Amino acid sequence: MKKLILTAFSLATAFVAHAQLQPTKQTPESSELWTPVPRLVTPGKPSAVGSGFTAPSDAIVLFDGKNLDSWVSGNEGGGPAPWTVADGALTCAPKKGDIVTKQSFSDYQLHIEWRAPAKVDGNGQGRGNSGIFMQGIYELQVLDSYNNPTYVNGQAGSIYKQTMPLVNPVVGPGEWQTYDVVYTAPHFNKDGQMVIPPYITVLLNGVLVQNHTAIQGTTPYVGQPMITPHGPGPIKLQDHNNTTSFRNVWIREI
Repeated sequence: MKKLILTAFSLATAFVAHAQLQPTKQTPESSELWTPVPRLVTPGKPSAVGSGFTAPSDAIVLFDGKNLDSWVSGNEGGGPAPWTVADGALTCAPKKGDIVTKQSFSDYQLHIEWRAPAKVDGNGQGRGNSGIFMQGIYELQVLDSYNNPTYVNGQAGSIYKQTMPLVNPVVGPGEWQTYDVVYTAPHFNKDGQMVIPPYITVLLNGVLVQNHTAIQGTTPYVGQPMITPHGPGPIKLQDHNNTTSFRNVWIREI
């Protein structure tokens, strides 16, 4: 009998202890978050002139089809951006050099539309070639890759000479194409070592072509990626001797 009483007591004690460990009774409201409230952003709308969507309310507009006020020459010494503006588009002036934004950026969302020349001239890397450089260093390739064989880590949507695109969703020469980019800058320690690489996600014409891709370093034409410590940098558009055009360029810092 004594043994039964002790057993019952032990069970009761264990039940009380277990009950004390149970969390407060959960309700649907227990997992609801009410703060902080995300700030309001007015999204872009379809453009009246057919140039995709206008910029959202919190974006920095880098090119609105009117002028090059946000850009300078990428040549040594700077100076006015030497490319041309006509019919709402910004077009490379071959052999005049790259152009870069006046502002520098670190982490951002970038929207940019581009168009290779309608007249097909050349092949491979010689056809509608340009590039969009994150922080002025890491190249997202621009190329007429419509029925145009070339090395896969050099076609449109590639991180140049590093990572090929997941798919090839380009449209034909002379048609406008769209890049939507999410980019986060690298971090370096005090010794100049890259402890966190830059990451990039890219949609080309609404199709995912780079999915949180780690950029290994610089994107040179010859040689392997190099690690170059740096801070914020501009957006750079490349002069590759082709009359490639751009429009509706905006950026949101994140």
